[in-house]
Order: sequence, then structure tokens, then C-alpha cells
Amino acid sequence: MTDLAPDGTPGDSLNYREITDGRGRVYRVGETDRELLGGRSRKLMVYLPWLAMMAIGVSEYAYGSAEDTLSHAHHWAQGDAFWVLSVWVFFQAGIAFPAGWLRERGVLTARRAMFLGAALSLLGFTALSHLGGVLAVICGFGVIGGIGSGLVYATCINMVGKWFPERRGARTGFVNGGFAYGALPFIFLFNYAFDTGDFHEVLDLIGVYVLIVVAGCAWFFKDPPKNWWPPDIDPPHYGGNASSAASPVKNPPAARQFTPGEAVRSGMLPLIWVTVVLTAGVSVFGISFQVDFAREVGFGPLVAASSMGLMSVVNGVGRTAVGWLSDLWGRKSTLVFVIVALGLAQFGVIWAGDIHSEGLFLAFAFLSGFGGGAFYPLFAALTPDYFGENHNATTYGLVYSGKLVSGLFGGGLGSMVVTAWGYDGAYALAGGISMVAAGFALLLHPPGSTRIRDVTPDPRPISRETT
Repeated sequence: MTDLAPDGTPGDSLNYREITDGRGRVYRVGETDRELLGGRSRKLMVYLPWLAMMAIGVSEYAYGSAEDTLSHAHHWAQGDAFWVLSVWVFFQAGIAFPAGWLRERGVLTARRAMFLGAALSLLGFTALSHLGGVLAVICGFGVIGGIGSGLVYATCINMVGKWFPERRGARTGFVNGGFAYGALPFIFLFNYAFDTGDFHEVLDLIGVYVLIVVAGCAWFFKDPPKNWWPPDIDPPHYGGNASSAASPVKNPPAARQFTPGEAVRSGMLPLIWVTVVLTAGVSVFGISFQVDFAREVGFGPLVAASSMGLMSVVNGVGRTAVGWLSDLWGRKSTLVFVIVALGLAQFGVIWAGDIHSEGLFLAFAFLSGFGGGAFYPLFAALTPDYFGENHNATTYGLVYSGKLVSGLFGGGLGSMVVTAWGYDGAYALAGGISMVAAGFALLLHPPGSTRIRDVTPDPRPISRETT
């Protein structure tokens, strides 16, 4: 058995032992995080992914604020800018599964995935800046930039989950939150200092910024060995303390390590996927149209920018908060609460627009931002809870691929609904879809035999294999 070299591949051996509980789960203990990371704490594998996620968030969460200028600069027809974002979302989400498959087979290390993502993101912003035709921008920013951001996103989320298997909700939420509120400075930049006279320089500099931050973080990225468990914390079923915040009682560990195929055949992964499609579609719709709706009903540019900025901040902070909360309440209960809040926010936006209340509009933008981002870390943490950690890069890639479908109806098809039914009809449909998603979330449960009584300390003998 081996440690990891600096590039994430096997290196020098370390002493450890594998503990097998009464239900067949294996925990590799003995190696500290500092031994595996060359003297550094595993906290670094929270802060570095967080910084990288803040850098790439500009591609999605600030794009809505740049749409008008881009349309005028490139002479696009109405709706073209929305399709660019839809294609970006499609490829940003779609790359997660093949990237996870390549990572788990050792073809693509975490560091190489990040370097590649940084370079492709730069190319995406360069295309958005210098290619005027909508098809060219779709290929450059939508496809190439989307793949780049997706590589960074998927690698960061899986990284933190592997290094913190005992309490992944709070850490995953914190890292995931950076993807949203990292875009805040650029939202105001695009609303106040971005026009047809300077858009080339602004977009080029943003691309360089993303390259530097992501590549700098990537240099230190390393995966832990499979089944790794921190040696100073008792694994579940092995003297666990049910009263602790990190207790598995609310979030029982997976019954076993499911392969991606087994996860699909269990029926739970397809149900999770459908729930992601519906919920993420509503979220993408809000990101794409909130600024335009604010302008449509007569709110000034400050309110429009502030509503999107508020959505971005609350979206990110909400991800952190619900990650921590789900460790206490349970992943499923927190998820249902978040999706219902997202649906109510869509109806609230209609009400605020109808009565022309800027205060209510900002309040429901707050609620929409919270619900529209908080579900992502919940699904990211729930996936290894249900199916185990060993194949999580691939399994979560399948789950997250639901966003590629939602990007199409949340952005491009959303613009068609707005044209046909108006903003009120589109927002009402989005609210209804969110409530349907909440109903699907109520049906989720861990596959296999995992129950609350299974997560108390197991009295049966525990086998240890020292290597």
C-alpha cells in the first residue's frame, strides 16, 4: 500500500491498517493528513478549492449582468446571449462524469485536471471577448470555457469530500459557496464599468485572473488514498459517539461502496438526477433572467445590480450554511426545505414586480439566491452518503450531469417561455417545477440496508488488516 506523490500518483509507502466494520465497510487509518500532504494540514484542501471556485464563478453568476453589453457589442439577436449561457452550463455540468471516470482510473490527476481547466477557461473568455459570431462564441465560451470551468468545479468538490469524510456537509458547502459569491465584484463591474468601449480589455483580464488563481491553487492539489480516514477520529461503527455533530445518525454512511452502475440500478441515483434537473433548471432561470426582469418592471440599474449581487452572496453563503445544517438536521430534510424555499421565491418575485416594490423584490431575490445555490452542496454530500466515497468522482459526475439538461430549459428554453408567456408566466412555471422537485426529494432514501440502528457502535468483531 502506498502514499501519494506530489502529482497525486502512488509514491512512498506508509504504515497504515484497514479496519473493516461488521457491515463490510473499510476504513484506512494510521496516516495523518500532514504525512500525506508533506507537512501541510488537510485544511489546505478546503481553502484552495474554495479560492479556485471563487475564481470560476464569474463565468455563470456574473454572466447575466454582462448580457446586454455583449449583445450590443456582438450584434446578437434577442435570446442569443441566453443560449450562450445554456451551452456553457451544458458542458460545465457534462464534463463532470467523464472527468471523474478518467480521475478514478489514474489517467487524469487532480492537479492536471485543474491546470487543464484553468487554460480552457482562459480560452473561453478570450473567445467571448474577440469572437463576434454567436456560433463562434458558443463554441469558444460555451463549449471550451464550460469544459474548463466544469473540470475545476468537479475536481474541487470531490477533493474536499475525500479529505473530510467524517463531516463533509459543512466543508463541501463552504467550498461550493465560493462559486457563487466569488462573482460579486464582477456583477457590479459588469453593471457599472462594462460597455462596448472596454469589453475586450475587461474580459481578457478576467480570463487571465481565472488562469492565475486556478493554476496557483492546482499546484498543491493531491488526493488521499482510497478509504482514507483521519486517524484521530473514530470511524462510524467503531466506537462512534451518537451525540456528536459529526455523528452518522442523521446521515448514515453508505451500506457499502456502490459502483456507478450499481448506484444507477438501485433506483436512487436516477431519482436524484431528475431532482437535480428540475431544481437546477429553476436556479439557472433565476440567474439568467432576474436582472432583465428587474429592468422590465422599471427598477433602476442599482436595484437590478443589487438584486443579482444579493442573489450571488446569499447563494454562496447559503451553501455554506446548509452544508453545516445538514450535518445536524440530515441531508434529506435540509434538501426539501431548500427546494421549497426556491419555489416560493419564484412566486414572490412575480408579486414584487406586480406591485412594483423594490424592497420585496430584493427580499425574494435573497430567498431565490439562497434556494438556488444551497441544494448543490447537499447533493454533493448526499451522493457519497448514499453510494460511498470510492467511486464518488464518477457517481457525483452522473448526479451533477443533471445540470446539463437543466441549463437548456433554464436558459435557452426559458427565454422562449418568457417570449410566449411573459415574465409572470415563466416565473410561475419555475415555481411549480420547484415544488415538483421537492416532491421527488421526499422519495429519496439510502439504498441498501442503512438505517439509524445500523449506525450505532457495532458490537460484532472488527477485523483489522495491518499492511
